[in-house]
Amino acid sequence: MVYRYESDEDAFEGHPGSGSDLSVAWNRPPARTGPAPSRFPTPSLPRTSRIALPAAAPPPPPAAAYPPPPAAHRPDPPAGGYATTQPLHLPRSRRARDSGRHSTRLWQVVFGGAAVLALFALCGLGGAALLADRATDPQAAPSPPAAAPSPSTTERQDIDSRDTDSAPLTVKEVFPGRQVTADDGAEPYEVLKTQSSGSCALAASGEVADLLATLGCNQVVRASLRSPDGEHLLTAGLFNLTDKATAQRVRDRLRQLLDDREGRFRGLPAGDDTEALTEAPARVGWQVRGHYLAYCLVVRADGEPVKAADPAVREILFDLIETHLTKGVLERRATGGSAEQPTATPSESDNDSDENDSGND
Repeated sequence: MVYRYESDEDAFEGHPGSGSDLSVAWNRPPARTGPAPSRFPTPSLPRTSRIALPAAAPPPPPAAAYPPPPAAHRPDPPAGGYATTQPLHLPRSRRARDSGRHSTRLWQVVFGGAAVLALFALCGLGGAALLADRATDPQAAPSPPAAAPSPSTTERQDIDSRDTDSAPLTVKEVFPGRQVTADDGAEPYEVLKTQSSGSCALAASGEVADLLATLGCNQVVRASLRSPDGEHLLTAGLFNLTDKATAQRVRDRLRQLLDDREGRFRGLPAGDDTEALTEAPARVGWQVRGHYLAYCLVVRADGEPVKAADPAVREILFDLIETHLTKGVLERRATGGSAEQPTATPSESDNDSDENDSGND
């Protein structure tokens, strides 16, 4: 804030005493200087030289005679401040400019507030319209949550050991009908005869039968089938071993025994025109899933030897071992025995085994 000194008394620096007349005190002629005049005159003597003294400088005029400095250059007041006798007046042009700026800000605030209110009103109308459409449209209503599947259809069962999978296999579980269909739309295999036995040696001979008995096999469920084209006969089934490690030992030992002709899998004869199952050379495949060993034996119906590269034989082995027994029967058992449970894809299956085929002369 700028302070202005309006009175002579505020600007006076000498502070004269009360009752003094400022005009008299400051306008009388200056006092004479030098020695007082003598009462007795002295004769005038001529002087050869005379020193001229400079005239005394006139005293400075009083402070009231000078106009006060401009307000813009006045120094700041002390901490105590001064009292002002008149308000500060700004130039007319500056006041007009400040007034115009204030009016502009006021209109900006008014228009901004109106715009915000209009936006809120539009949002409210849009939300109300959306809610009204959802209330009147039955398709927009949220559908009720699907019922959670029952534990009996989703809980998996450990089939890696007979201790956790103690229920024995049944013929109805492994071969439930008179036909076996590997894939949807494929021609079915005809089931000729089924058998379930507690003696695994009944389905094998030689060292193969001894291996199964030694490693604790206690059940075999098998069936004889005819291929869709009628040119091949086959016997397929499951051996029930103690645990997964034992089943893998049997798997690893079988190839050597069959290659060395130290044993074989026996075909299950099913009456007339099926003698080739016990007499003709055969191709055999097997695979482990859990504590089970799935196998299949294939012969030609006419008794001729089976070619190793015959694609029809390989397809039969895949259909019976991989698709029907492993991904069908054993997968249903691993998922609690529910027939409606879909089978797993090859990448989802927990099958830890390999597949082999060998001559079974």
